[in-house]
Amino acid sequence: MDLRSRALAAVDEGMSCRAAARRYGVAAATVIGWHDQRRSTGGYAAKAQGGDTRSQRIEAHHDTILALHAARRDITLDELRRELGQAGVTVAISTLHRFFARHGITRKKRSGTRSSKTVPTS
Repeated sequence: MDLRSRALAAVDEGMSCRAAARRYGVAAATVIGWHDQRRSTGGYAAKAQGGDTRSQRIEAHHDTILALHAARRDITLDELRRELGQAGVTVAISTLHRFFARHGITRKKRSGTRSSKTVPTS
């Protein structure tokens, strides 16, 4: 923010964007972009980066996914994907995996095991 404010202060004092860019060692397009952003929005702070931009698409089918999962607890992600496809929802297996992880729903399958023979039966 300090570099942005100093470069834009120089522009405000009458220096061109290209000259301010040379003075502060950044690309001319960078200062021009900051100047345009300030002119259009009133601010010149960096925009937010990253984050989740696609989960709202799968979240729109939250109830359907959980209903299918509740009906068959042992359903695989691929089977669930196919069931959703029949309902008109196209998703990848990885999307479903992230959906369950985001909601804290574990789907680990544990096979039944025999009783331990090493434990005493007193």
